Amino acid sequence: MQSINPATQQRLAEYPEMGADEMVGRIDRVATRFEPWRKTTIAERSKLMRNLAGLLRARRTELARLMTLEMGKPIGAAEGEIDKCAWACDFYAEKGEEFLAPRHVAAGAAASYVRYDPLGVVLAVMPWNFPFWQVFRFAAPALMAGNVAVLKHASNVCGCALTMEKLLAEAGFPEDVFGALLISSQRVEEAIRHPAVRGITLTGSEQAGMAIAAAAGRQLKKTVLELGGSDPFIVLADADVAAVAEKAAAARTINNGQSCIAAKRFIVEAPIAADFCQALSAAMQRLKMGNPLDRANDLGPLARRDLVDDLHRQVTQSVAAGARVMCGGSVPSGIGYYYPATVLADVRPGMAAFDEETFGPVAAVVSARDVREAIALANRSSFGLGASIWTNDGSRAECLAAEIEAGCVFINDVVKSDPRLPFGGVKRSGYGRELSDIGMHEFVNIKAVVRGT
Repeated sequence: MQSINPATQQRLAEYPEMGADEMVGRIDRVATRFEPWRKTTIAERSKLMRNLAGLLRARRTELARLMTLEMGKPIGAAEGEIDKCAWACDFYAEKGEEFLAPRHVAAGAAASYVRYDPLGVVLAVMPWNFPFWQVFRFAAPALMAGNVAVLKHASNVCGCALTMEKLLAEAGFPEDVFGALLISSQRVEEAIRHPAVRGITLTGSEQAGMAIAAAAGRQLKKTVLELGGSDPFIVLADADVAAVAEKAAAARTINNGQSCIAAKRFIVEAPIAADFCQALSAAMQRLKMGNPLDRANDLGPLARRDLVDDLHRQVTQSVAAGARVMCGGSVPSGIGYYYPATVLADVRPGMAAFDEETFGPVAAVVSARDVREAIALANRSSFGLGASIWTNDGSRAECLAAEIEAGCVFINDVVKSDPRLPFGGVKRSGYGRELSDIGMHEFVNIKAVVRGT
């Protein structure tokens, strides 16, 4: 297992993969920490979680640089990711007691209430695109609830995985409450079969989600899946074209375009479609691509060469089917896994840029006759993670939001995750929720307690 700097293609480090006995032993050690950890007070867990938030902020520069080196995230975005992780730790430290408090229910008994008790070992299978945030958004609520956790991170960000393990220890969490598993994706099912593992959370591709769900189903173990997305960015005819185009460029190029909730399909009412396409192309062309450690650059490389190849396939297939390249659309020569900001016009269903998830800075602009067709096109996808609606009539947009098949709808704002709100999708974007009290309750035993006398 190795980390490759995608900007330079240089090898950063190699990590030996755990053998079968080593992996089982690691899970065993984490499992032995469950009973003592679940008996700690919520106040003690909150204190440790706040310690962790403080460490993240104190080491922000170092941790952000590690992310940028391992997967190419622009350094400013990497720093923002660390800030968000610290926010999540503080949020659950503050809200944990409230979210875990027994909920009393009148049921004709002397006492009746619902408890939220921890399950045990939660296995997290996490991707490389947000190497710290994806982990903290499961780990903060899971650990706060009294669970223990093992992390199988993406093989190209092993440095991030091991660093997070050390951070929790430095913050004062008991040894082995959280442990990293350095194993390949092909061996995740072995970890799922471990009897101590009680739940699995995955963020990843459709294919990974189906494999994990099938393996967990054979063991009758709970899963939460956050999979791909092809988020619609719906622009109605009354929107401010110039202002919305700037937001659209930012929404498409979050994390170099490698985000499940990045806007991908820009569905625009016909009267303004041509103007929007021109404005978006101009905004995308103003973005500067280059070394992600240089703060002057807006776009860094994609994380791996195969991601560049697949993205370019989607562009060329869409063009062959009738889409027009407004800007970008070609693989640059030289070192690094770069792909330019690209806008495709005249995209329609049946093209790769419409039907598939494009994981890179490629915007597909789709013209809709009217608002009804815009909603229909938005829902004409196997995915349902996020969506946004852009209009000067916010009340109308709220009514339309009810018709969108997605786990979240943002009105006149870019889609983003927030510790205070549930996050997840429908259809082939997965099931279950992360974040908020709902995400915390995904990996607890929701237990009814009734006393007759």
